[in-house]
Amino acid sequence: MLPRIAIIHPDTLAAIGLKQMLQEVMPTVEVDSFRTVGELLAGGDGGYIHYFAATAAVTDNMQFFTERQRKTIVLSASAGTTSPIAGFHSIRTSVPEKQLVRSLLTLEQTAHHAGRNLPPEPRRQNQLSAREAEVMSLIVKGHINKEIADMLNISLPTVITHRRNIMEKLGVKSVSALTIYAVTRGYVGISDI
Repeated sequence: MLPRIAIIHPDTLAAIGLKQMLQEVMPTVEVDSFRTVGELLAGGDGGYIHYFAATAAVTDNMQFFTERQRKTIVLSASAGTTSPIAGFHSIRTSVPEKQLVRSLLTLEQTAHHAGRNLPPEPRRQNQLSAREAEVMSLIVKGHINKEIADMLNISLPTVITHRRNIMEKLGVKSVSALTIYAVTRGYVGISDI
């Protein structure tokens, strides 16, 4: 049985987006979403390893989350750098996508002994060539195609071809998904993105 994460958020679109990002960061984890704690409890709490909850959900159900404080991550839209609720970990959601991805990757890299307590991810059949891995690393570090071509002394069409092949082999459609793949597989560090 795979470990499970619960998202408790009244905004369905926000919950769907976070669910997709979490599944990319931790592909061996099941993610369920609920609009309220009541919906979560109707199914019997489910033994979740983490609860990603909107600030209002936590404040309205403080006893429930206090009992699960170490497992709870408050989803905060506020601009402050500290948790909106003392003693809880939090992630700011009203930030650019790249910053949110960095926050989720930092969480994944620091929790569960850098993922070693999570089930291993199944190996993908289409592994990247050394050159593709090099191009991918430069993409996720924020370099544009022309810069990559100049840095690797290859043509711009070659970079574009490598980029297309990387995305197809990995089955990703965005630089954010590519970034998640590169960091969680050790191609680049979080500080490089």
